[in-house]
Amino acid sequence: MTQVQWIDKDPNGKDQHESGAKLDDGKIKAGLVVGGFAKALLEVSKVGTFGALKYTPDGWKEVPNGLNRYNDAKYRHMLLEASGEYYDQETGLLHAAHEAWNALAKLHFLLEEDDDDDHLGIG
Repeated sequence: MTQVQWIDKDPNGKDQHESGAKLDDGKIKAGLVVGGFAKALLEVSKVGTFGALKYTPDGWKEVPNGLNRYNDAKYRHMLLEASGEYYDQETGLLHAAHEAWNALAKLHFLLEEDDDDDHLGIG
């Protein structure tokens, strides 16, 4: 797994022991994703909620061969949208939101595989 090296430093040049110091210069700014994609993430969350109600919360993590199966689901939603169908017939939600959810599931499995490889000393 690739690690990013962060330098612990205050963006205003304060010493870490000085009052008001916060060593967050150069760190990931997750608020850019949450704030910048709030509407999109809300739609993806609706897809996740639908799935949790239809099946079980987080049950998708236990699906055998999940990486390939959710990747296929992502492609199905992509193809349906490309064919002119913008909303999923079962959920009424945008295929793009389903595609994004499946892309996140795929990313989850890839990161889990990467973590497993690191633990085994192969990565």
